[in-house]
Amino acid sequence: MTTPDPAWFERDPLELAPLLLGGVLRRADASGAVALRLTEVEAYRGSDDPGAHTFRGKTARNATMFGPGGHVYCYFTYGMHHAVNIVAGPEGSGWGVLVRAGEVVEGYELARDRRHIRRTTVITGELARGPGNVAQALGATLADNGAAFAAPAPGHRVGPRVTAGHRVGPQARIEMTPTWSFEPAPAPPPHRTGPRVGVSGPGGDASAYPWRFWIPGEPSVSAYRPATQRRR
Repeated sequence: MTTPDPAWFERDPLELAPLLLGGVLRRADASGAVALRLTEVEAYRGSDDPGAHTFRGKTARNATMFGPGGHVYCYFTYGMHHAVNIVAGPEGSGWGVLVRAGEVVEGYELARDRRHIRRTTVITGELARGPGNVAQALGATLADNGAAFAAPAPGHRVGPRVTAGHRVGPQARIEMTPTWSFEPAPAPPPHRTGPRVGVSGPGGDASAYPWRFWIPGEPSVSAYRPATQRRR
């Protein structure tokens, strides 16, 4: 899998977002690897975008978005789930692209098992439809925030490693730093654009911010839902 140079990601998110469609986002850890062919993303444009986490400037939570492109911005939202973003633009811009949906093309069983953890019924259909399901299928958590995309080394084998100084056996301590990679599609597929899902206030204006990009006809793509006011 060939991950582009970090400079490839240092674009305006409105330019980067459609280039991500059809590409393969992959995360590997000690449990194995899961890869998604991206089918739906949303662009967020920093101080120019009232829907962006970075609209009001840099904080401890969103600091990764102000770093250079080619990194993962992962956050926890609504006290319920994580979300995965790809940092865009040059350092200091606060730009990024939210991964909204994808088709599982590697590690289907692992993704399915991760999605089953908080359910009592078997999942049928798409495993990575919606940002929370994307993160859960990939196994992404806040520990992944700030991870850089890198191509697996030649001969790379997904699986656990034994910490130095520990014997292989029942007492061995297994560790593996998660690795992320992204391979663009040879040619970005045709796409459509429209309003972002669940963005409230001015950033949810469908005519001013039609910054959701998706591949038409893909079953993993979300159904559009406008934002609703949350009760306090």
